[in-house]
Amino acid sequence: MASSPINTLTMPPRFNIELERADADVPFRASQSHIHHTWARTFHARPELYIRPQSLQEIQKVVTLARRMRRRVVTVGCGHSPSDLTCTSAWMVNLDDFKEVLKVDKERSTMTVQAGIRMHSLNEQAREHGLTMPNLGSIDVQSLAGAIATATHGSSMEHGLLSDRVRSLRIVLANGQAVRCSATQSPDLFRAALVSLGGLGIIVEIEFELVPHTDIEWIQTIRPIEDVLADWNNGLWTSNEFVRVWWLPYMKRAIVWRASTTKKEHITPQYNWYGGSVGYHTYHILLWISQYVPRFLPWVEWFVFGMQYGFKDGAVISAVEEQRTGLLMNCLYSQFVNEWSIPLHQGPEALTRLTNWLHGDEVSSGIPFTSKGLYVHSPIEVRVANTTKRQSPRPFLDTTYPDTPTLYLNATLYRPYNQDPPCRERYYQAFEHLMKEYNGRPHWAKNFQTVDHSYLSQAYGEDLSEWTRVRNEVDPQGMFLGAWHRRTLLPSKTEMPVFPLEEKEVLRRDRRTGGQDWIGEQARWWDGGVDVFEKTNPDSEEHSESGESFDLMAGAEAGSSVLLESLRDEMTEKELHERTSHTETTTLLGSMSEFVHTEERLSDERQDVEQFIKEGDDGSGNFNKM
Repeated sequence: MASSPINTLTMPPRFNIELERADADVPFRASQSHIHHTWARTFHARPELYIRPQSLQEIQKVVTLARRMRRRVVTVGCGHSPSDLTCTSAWMVNLDDFKEVLKVDKERSTMTVQAGIRMHSLNEQAREHGLTMPNLGSIDVQSLAGAIATATHGSSMEHGLLSDRVRSLRIVLANGQAVRCSATQSPDLFRAALVSLGGLGIIVEIEFELVPHTDIEWIQTIRPIEDVLADWNNGLWTSNEFVRVWWLPYMKRAIVWRASTTKKEHITPQYNWYGGSVGYHTYHILLWISQYVPRFLPWVEWFVFGMQYGFKDGAVISAVEEQRTGLLMNCLYSQFVNEWSIPLHQGPEALTRLTNWLHGDEVSSGIPFTSKGLYVHSPIEVRVANTTKRQSPRPFLDTTYPDTPTLYLNATLYRPYNQDPPCRERYYQAFEHLMKEYNGRPHWAKNFQTVDHSYLSQAYGEDLSEWTRVRNEVDPQGMFLGAWHRRTLLPSKTEMPVFPLEEKEVLRRDRRTGGQDWIGEQARWWDGGVDVFEKTNPDSEEHSESGESFDLMAGAEAGSSVLLESLRDEMTEKELHERTSHTETTTLLGSMSEFVHTEERLSDERQDVEQFIKEGDDGSGNFNKM
């Protein structure tokens, strides 16, 4: 996408002024026609600007312009998280065009890459150097930065989070500076950025440690759950480097998948029913039928997983392939996913209670919600991680436990043909209640429903406070904060008032084609409300500041930050002085100019957005264009 000419963007007059102030030799590749949606199409949002930079300088220009225009910035990759974490009506930055390998250090087995690189591309290029990623989740389509930012993990007692292999990061902060951090350089920022949830800045470079390229042999077997529980503490999780389990609650059976490195010749799987066209579409249709006849689901579990894995206990399927492909699985259809971590030793009890509850035994399950008439999709995915011997710094928002191996339970619900399953609310309510009894930690990228700062403070303790402290120091105006962060991570508004650039959610609406439209307060003024440049009641929490320069405020607050003081290694004293002098003079003039044009811009944009709300979804899966 080429840099958009100024006259093709419908923006406030102030935007053109600020764009002319910026370096004209650095492109600004933005469009306004993009409709963002998650991979599962659970959420849709229309950003004011959709930006695809191709260089570090372009990313810094985006952040500088956003700061001067007082816009929130959201970074996205493939949008695989089915939550509203990446939804915005402000500025959206996609790093798909920022994906180069910058350096390969064979002695240290590291590759330094631009943050937008997808993991499958990283592995393909690493293969040329005899390397591969040591661990993967279920897919590899995410950007490396996105996988790290949300605490992505695989399933192995020998591995933890993907971010365990990050040796250093470079991140563009709200003040426009690109700073490095590692275990020894700005360690607090490093620990916060290892699981950043997009709330600190834009990660632009990652130094990642790999392992020698290898193949794996995997074997999967269908077994009674009684056998799986009997082996839980007797080698189930330690028999192979990689182990995962798919729990089938109605059949009371489980598929156990194991894999280890090998030098054997490649062998393709003997059978993959729903990996083929007939099985794929048959399963999808059966899920759709169950939307209207939920009690059909136990039979669907028996038929589909019998066809895929075998109807008899002990049925085996195996293969030999590259590790980079062998660790992956087919996610099949649009889905909600609700995954939590609990201590590994509590797994048998938790799974037994959940299975009993799904079978209608509410007494022995101890779950205070009725399961009468409730039928759910299968399987429950069961995975492990182990960071008890971790040498690298622990992320503040790490979902693993430091003193015991970690179990992950994932309650997946498919959305056949983009229809939400009727069991979702009650199933997830019960599931999350059970997880909280074990002081569980939600997977950040998933669809948890009953998590807030109060609960997370109990689960994470001082680590959550430290993450928030670092976040507030490097982004004091909340440029990278949205409604998801406020709802999930931050204290109440009475304890921590709304940040000047924090985006608030103002509307959700169901789409005829499935999923929801998400509309935020910033940039669209969908209801004709007060503009972000217009002064509000100075005593209200929404009041950010009056006529003083935002750049000047940002400079002052950044200068007082102890953390930012430790990041001055990439910014000389002369540059600091020049930046401050330039900011004090030019942005004050820019702020005055903006107020002159407020009424004219509000009138135009109110008409645009009123039309947008009126027309809504055109039935094709996209908004009507404004």
